[in-house]
Amino acid sequence: MKISTKGEYGLRAMIELALHYGQGYLQSADIAEARDIPENYLYQLLITLRKGGLIQSRRGPQGGHMLARTPDRITLSEVIMALEGPIEPTVCTQEGVIIDCPFRETCAMREVWEQVTEATQRILTDTTVADLVAREHEKAAAVAES
Repeated sequence: MKISTKGEYGLRAMIELALHYGQGYLQSADIAEARDIPENYLYQLLITLRKGGLIQSRRGPQGGHMLARTPDRITLSEVIMALEGPIEPTVCTQEGVIIDCPFRETCAMREVWEQVTEATQRILTDTTVADLVAREHEKAAAVAES
């Protein structure tokens, strides 16, 4: 699995929204500037995140975007799935996908890909947007001390 720019920028936006959680709506221009994301591209990502139920958006001068839930209740798995789709490294490990592979039952690699998928899913599910914010604060403090 490779996270595209879509996933990377989407996670950056989610971190910025988490930093301002509880302070009302944050405008996309502010998110774009703070996280170095092209505003037009960010707009598309915010639509996807809204459709995924991860953020709320409101139009108008007092509008903007905010997280739909507290940052500690939004997992990286949810964000990546909304932005990137399935996290499985190969089609043969995706649930509900019918595979015509003649080696499906005897493939030695399929089991490895399933293990990779399980490990990746576990890490992404166990990590929240709040965890990323905490890590960012720790790294910023370490840089400031040096």
